[in-house]
Amino acid sequence: MFRNRYRIRDYDFKLILMILALSGIGVLAIGSAEESLQTKQLAGVAAGFVLMILLSLFNYSLLLKLYWLMYIGNLGLLVLVQFAGDSSNNSQRWLEIGGLRFQPSETAKILLILFFAQFIMKHREKLNSFRTILLCIVLIGIPWALIFNQPDLSTSVVLLVVFCIIMYAGGISWKIIGGALAVVVPAVIIVIALALQPSTGEDGSGFLKEYHKTRIRAFINPQEYAMEEAYQQLNSIMAIGSGQLDGKGYKNNEITSVKNGNFISEAQTDFIFAVIGEEFGFKGSISVIILIIAIAIECIAISLRAKDVAGQIIAAGMGGLIAFQGFFNIGVATFILPNTGLPLPFVSYGLTSLMSLYIGMGFVLNVRLQAKRAMN
Repeated sequence: MFRNRYRIRDYDFKLILMILALSGIGVLAIGSAEESLQTKQLAGVAAGFVLMILLSLFNYSLLLKLYWLMYIGNLGLLVLVQFAGDSSNNSQRWLEIGGLRFQPSETAKILLILFFAQFIMKHREKLNSFRTILLCIVLIGIPWALIFNQPDLSTSVVLLVVFCIIMYAGGISWKIIGGALAVVVPAVIIVIALALQPSTGEDGSGFLKEYHKTRIRAFINPQEYAMEEAYQQLNSIMAIGSGQLDGKGYKNNEITSVKNGNFISEAQTDFIFAVIGEEFGFKGSISVIILIIAIAIECIAISLRAKDVAGQIIAAGMGGLIAFQGFFNIGVATFILPNTGLPLPFVSYGLTSLMSLYIGMGFVLNVRLQAKRAMN
């Protein structure tokens, strides 16, 4: 796997620097939100960085030959969550194996990108056939159902978006894309309409649980739910706004600080952007947004220069994952989207998410190395 002779000038140092800069901001913000977790996050960044560099030197084409093993292993972990997972906040998403506690739904995002990269490359000529599309839907549908059942609606949505990006990068026909949109758009409208129906007082046994519906209602009418589901998001935008241009300062002790007043629970994860906005102001917030966009664009650029379809899918899939998940997290923190639990890539606390992203970026870096060789 190390037989390839790579040239140092072909290495994408720009992408690495952007990832480290974003991770550095995350370590600082987590240190302010929950100081006891800062050392763990820093260790995670260091371990992830080493793993990313090592993977970037492996020939991804050889690693992708294990694609069915990746898929089956991923399903095995997700099934195990259903029977032996740790429960927290009415969700069962965590596994503990040999003293190691992790979240399989986070690793699933990366493993499924790698699996479909090889699967689609092998079936590219028949990708637009009904049989191949149906097979792809079934293959994504099984892990999607397992994740949705945890329940984890936010990760389920991310998985569907990433799957669409993967299929597009693989070369699916625009006619099929148009047909899919004709179904998806009305479906989303119906889901929102159902969420606005009066509450029955039950948890709900359909596609949307009662707490899902409440979050959508809180987004549409925040004043009615100001002390309930909309509470954290309203405090989040208050924190971001109070930071103004330069922020209140790192680890400030102001009594009026939303973070210091504990008005946002778990600020180190889903609402880390609120901490950044309050302490580093508009300048810090826009820096995070620019870095996320720049990393995603760099991944797309690498995808366009990949030596094969598998490389295109890996780079485009990772770029799409970072862009969409970043947009969704910041959208929740700024109240332009309904509340849901998604980490901000490379910034939020969460070692499973952090390590998974570094692994995915290791593959992207190798796609870039081989793309340059292919052009010479």
